[in-house]
Amino acid sequence: MKRAGRWLSSLWLAGCLVATGCSKKEEAPHPAAELPAPDDTPALPSGPPPGTLPREGEAAAKPPVHVVTGGSPSVPVVGGAQDEDLPAPTDAPPGAEAGAPSKPPPAPSNGGGFTPEDPKNREWTSSAVDMKRQDAPQATLRSVRAGEHPDYDRVVFEFEGTQLPGYKVEYAKEPVVQCGSGDPASLAGKGQLQVTFTPARAHTDQGQPTVATRELKPALPVLLELERTCDFEGEVTWVLGNKSVQPFRVLELREPTRLVVDVKH
Repeated sequence: MKRAGRWLSSLWLAGCLVATGCSKKEEAPHPAAELPAPDDTPALPSGPPPGTLPREGEAAAKPPVHVVTGGSPSVPVVGGAQDEDLPAPTDAPPGAEAGAPSKPPPAPSNGGGFTPEDPKNREWTSSAVDMKRQDAPQATLRSVRAGEHPDYDRVVFEFEGTQLPGYKVEYAKEPVVQCGSGDPASLAGKGQLQVTFTPARAHTDQGQPTVATRELKPALPVLLELERTCDFEGEVTWVLGNKSVQPFRVLELREPTRLVVDVKH
């Protein structure tokens, strides 16, 4: 009996050990545990954004540089034309409708107390433009320059001081001559546009000319030649030799004091 009891006790103990070992089996890991921890850092772009150009050489590691291009074509000028005599920018002002026709610039006010500019003179015409200012002081012509613009050729007469003299712009109906000698002035082209200033002069008190040359040959689309034909007794005349009789307009500009004559292509 004692043997049987000890055998039963041993059998019971072995069964308990087997049962305990089965209960302590190692649990299999969950599939999600094998995945890496989530990364909340946003992904960096693999290349530069559209419209950019990456730097090269030592700056290759730096952020890309935005490239902006632009500019406008230069306008050829003759006789020392300055920037203020060039056409206005083509960009429409804020609020302007696209494709709307451009309006001529407003006529500046006269600051010298003399006859103001007539806005009608800024309109294209082939008839004479006459602005009388006999009460104005004699003005001294300082420079003459010409340049090509998209739709017209421009001649700029710049004067000393703040007051323009009177002027008359018209196509000559008779052969052009030198006012002092009466000798014919031979200019290129079939349209001789005379620009006469009164009271004005193109020389100093010592008789030295204030304009370096009395003849220019810019060879522009319409304007072929300019020549001074008179500087005598308060009258100064320049003649524009145009290819043909083309419409023109006259503008008075300030700071510096200028008279502008545009001839249409």
